[in-house]
Amino acid sequence: MRFAVVLLAVVLTFANAARAGETLTVYTYDSFVADWGPGPAIKESFEGECGCTLNWVGIQDGVAILNRLKLEGSSTKADVILGLDTNLLTEAKATGLLAPHGADLSGVKLPTKWTDDTFVPYDFAHFAVIYDREKVAIPPTSLDALVNGDSTQKIVLQDPRTSTPGLGFLLWMKSVYGDKSKDAWSRLRERVLTVTPGWSEAYGLFTKGEAPMVLSYTTSPAYHLIAESSDKYAAALFSEGHYLQIEVAAALNTSRKPALARRFLQFMTGPGFQDHIATGNWMFPAGRTSKPLPEQFGTLVKPAKTLMFSSDDVAARRRDWIAEWLNVMSK
Repeated sequence: MRFAVVLLAVVLTFANAARAGETLTVYTYDSFVADWGPGPAIKESFEGECGCTLNWVGIQDGVAILNRLKLEGSSTKADVILGLDTNLLTEAKATGLLAPHGADLSGVKLPTKWTDDTFVPYDFAHFAVIYDREKVAIPPTSLDALVNGDSTQKIVLQDPRTSTPGLGFLLWMKSVYGDKSKDAWSRLRERVLTVTPGWSEAYGLFTKGEAPMVLSYTTSPAYHLIAESSDKYAAALFSEGHYLQIEVAAALNTSRKPALARRFLQFMTGPGFQDHIATGNWMFPAGRTSKPLPEQFGTLVKPAKTLMFSSDDVAARRRDWIAEWLNVMSK
């Protein structure tokens, strides 16, 4: 009997060690896992708590993550996907590859009510046109002013086929212009310097001075204020309102580490993850933090109106709306 107890203890010890030594693979976007992004600090925090290994896989941008998931199907190596947004929820669920999160989201706070049982939200911000104060004396005060403005003052945009900001801007245009968006794109095209696959490339061109404007977030100036002590870059406040992005994560039902995946999703709602969002991902945290936001976040522009399509609407129309955009921009 004593031998059996000892043997059971040894077996349990090795089983726990195997669980502790597991590797969790998370697909996310490139900027999240960059040296200057929140990924490295979050990896250290989670690994210190779980005794496991967190393996980030950087993939261009949010839409590209979904595209890769569709391509890989049930053979995907991902345990968790992190970096889609509310525009892609319906389409992502349609893959049949996602599992219920089972997380306690009582600590999550967003500008809108959250009831989804698959995705865990981790940050949010409104999209905005960021401009260089030294090059743009009079910034656009509306989307219409951007569309019809000086064509010599260029903007860098992202591709809606691969990028969640790119898709967000396309939906912003559709929210404001509706059936007239094709004509609006035709006029805006003259101001577009280039369209990049993802956010990182676009913002890099902007900060290198290639264009005086870029599509980003109302929170982007906080980076320059805090990290560089510079107010050179600012967000233009648009009278029609701004499109909201809520970024999310979900576990895969094909994962061989479902318990660890669920543990990570729960971890995302607390300070170990959320403390690194404001000054790592430069977005508003969606969960509990251990301290208030830096005071510079209080100086950011605050859109008076929030624009959003439902994920069902986006899933039904995204292909047509992108085709419309491509038809104009490829001419």
